[in-house]
Amino acid sequence: MENFGLYMIITNPQAEYTKIAELCVKHDIKMLQLREKDKSDRDIFTISREIMQVVKGTDTNFVINDRPDIAKLVNSDFLHLGQDDLPLSEAEKVYSGKIGLSTHSLAQMDEAVKQNPAYIGFGPLYRTPTKKKPDPAVGLEHIPYVVERAGIPVVFLGGIFPENVDLILKAGAKNISLVRYFMETSEIEDRMKRIIEKIEKYK
Repeated sequence: MENFGLYMIITNPQAEYTKIAELCVKHDIKMLQLREKDKSDRDIFTISREIMQVVKGTDTNFVINDRPDIAKLVNSDFLHLGQDDLPLSEAEKVYSGKIGLSTHSLAQMDEAVKQNPAYIGFGPLYRTPTKKKPDPAVGLEHIPYVVERAGIPVVFLGGIFPENVDLILKAGAKNISLVRYFMETSEIEDRMKRIIEKIEKYK
């Protein structure tokens, strides 16, 4: 799997779900994840199905967080699992597509790579309130090691904003996710363009 640059995560967005999906397709964003922890199963399924209708047949891959059952039902391109979710080997009994794994330390990263995921997430790089129980910030110093050691695409995330994107990309990150920056506004297209332009500079 090749690096994909901007990894969009939708969680409690100000903009409409399908609008975000349409913009991802328009700007050739390769990875779009739905991460909703507090919605009902029915709502997550409905939103997932609507997003799949937008991205199907495009270069934008749809990723469902946590839920192998819903990922199977809507035939999403990827499933993403966190440290507290089902083990990858068990999720594969339900969902037969590609799977990514979250990691929050070098030890977790090493263990995740052994499971042969499609990609891994690594962070948070900075402190972030996006999660109810945030993991400790890991900083930027591990980025070169993680990129080389993993041997698969690594998405760096956690507390990333335009002000620190250049530092992260200069350190060697190829794939990044800015959750709050995109979710806190209903007008995200200009923000998308800004981050894509920054990523392109460091390719």
